[in-house]
Amino acid sequence: MDQLALFFVLLVGAVVSVPVGERLKLPAPVLMTLLGIALALPGFVPNVEIPPELILPLLLPPLLYAAVRRTSWRQFTANLRPIFLLAVALVFVTTAAVAAVANTIVPGLPIAAAVALGALVAPPDPVAATAVAGQLGLPRRLVSILEGEGLFNDVTAIVLYHVAIAAAVSGSFSWPGAALQLVLSAVVAVAVGIGLGWAANRLMDFLEDATLQIGLTLLVPYASYVMAEELHGSGVLAVLTTALFLAEYALGADDVLTRLAGHTVWDVVDTLVTGVAFGLIGLELHNAIRTASGRWGEMLGWAAAVVVVVVLVRLLWLLPATWLARRLHAKRDYDEEIPMSWRETVVMWWSGMRGVASVALALAIPLETDSGAPFPDRDEIVFIAFGVIMATLVLQGLTLPLLVRRLGVRADEGAEKEFEKALAVRAAKAAKRRLKEIEEVEELPEEMSERLLRRAFDIGVRISPEVGEDERREGHEQRVRRLRRMRRIQGEMLSAARHEVLAARSEPGANPEVVDRVLRHLDVRSLR
Repeated sequence: MDQLALFFVLLVGAVVSVPVGERLKLPAPVLMTLLGIALALPGFVPNVEIPPELILPLLLPPLLYAAVRRTSWRQFTANLRPIFLLAVALVFVTTAAVAAVANTIVPGLPIAAAVALGALVAPPDPVAATAVAGQLGLPRRLVSILEGEGLFNDVTAIVLYHVAIAAAVSGSFSWPGAALQLVLSAVVAVAVGIGLGWAANRLMDFLEDATLQIGLTLLVPYASYVMAEELHGSGVLAVLTTALFLAEYALGADDVLTRLAGHTVWDVVDTLVTGVAFGLIGLELHNAIRTASGRWGEMLGWAAAVVVVVVLVRLLWLLPATWLARRLHAKRDYDEEIPMSWRETVVMWWSGMRGVASVALALAIPLETDSGAPFPDRDEIVFIAFGVIMATLVLQGLTLPLLVRRLGVRADEGAEKEFEKALAVRAAKAAKRRLKEIEEVEELPEEMSERLLRRAFDIGVRISPEVGEDERREGHEQRVRRLRRMRRIQGEMLSAARHEVLAARSEPGANPEVVDRVLRHLDVRSLR
């Protein structure tokens, strides 16, 4: 099997792991990691050879952009304190603790290399955590914390990692210089992110066509990352800023086709890139086995010690930090997304799985220093990092569902339904207000006006059938049943129309472009 064939095996596995994970109640990233391990064991599977300098630019931009699409600038600004208290500060603490232990137990490991190891194992993986959270039905509050923690931990850890790598490669280190580099890196990244987000937003207005707009969004994360790195800024923070800007301003309320198609495209990209990334984690077993040859006891001991430090530091930090966050939260006049009980804190602790960012940073460690000498203890660092990733991702990923069930941490479905119902009422009222505004300007026949008024009411009912209980209590159940029956029949009618049009595609003289255009119209109509 060559590397191209292996790549396609990972792509197929990424697709298949999603339904398999849903049936087995296991997160797809964990299954892909296990698949990678299974592929790494046979001798005929080749070792993956990706240049270290290409790993971060290839894997991180699309994964970060896809993750940011699930949040918003408002959510970020409203939760700055929990993010920095529960996330960013924890990276510094974890990095320092791991560096101190690694420098002590690994003979001859320089402090700069130890800091690089601490930085690359410090950030929990947002992709793995949210994949697990989505399947387990955790409260949206916890999911938001895990997403925000993963995103901003990656930013902090990668900047620390680059500072440590630069010190190890050059052989010199200055704390004032490192602090200045951190600040400048963040400033440049934010400037690049906002500037590129603004330019991309303008360009999307110029393109107009949904296909071209979506194609642009596929390029923007890479452009943002590369541009920031070229200007010595944080590529990760630049992608994060660009994605938040575009999520806020890129699409208007009436850009229906771009929004629907864009969600589909990015869901596909997210699934495939995530699957390949976690498959590569498992395939790294090749390198781990080769590195530990003849030194299994010693190197496993080092990895186990670092795993214990990573897991314990997270717990010892989260317990007082969440207590403090709750105390401060009680003094605020708006809600912050923080763990509201010790059970949620324990779930958040055990959700600290390492993944894509950690393996990408480990593989991206340079092979040589500026003097031409081998990077100090590179093989040992990669092995320890691999041990931390496997222990947290596989062990915690497989046991987290059981822990969640035992602790009874579940999403408040009632609150979600109430919020959905409130949005449905607002949508229906907005439609009615607009209808009244039109009636003041245009003269509408009474029959048309009544029909449009019913359509406005139906907007809310289609979103949340319970809306009728507030607005038209009498006859609500009959109307809902009638609406559902009408939607079912209309769906069957559209299905018959699609079958007929699709059959025409194979008829002699049929123009496939015209057929596809008509079929696309019917497909969009089916979504309404």
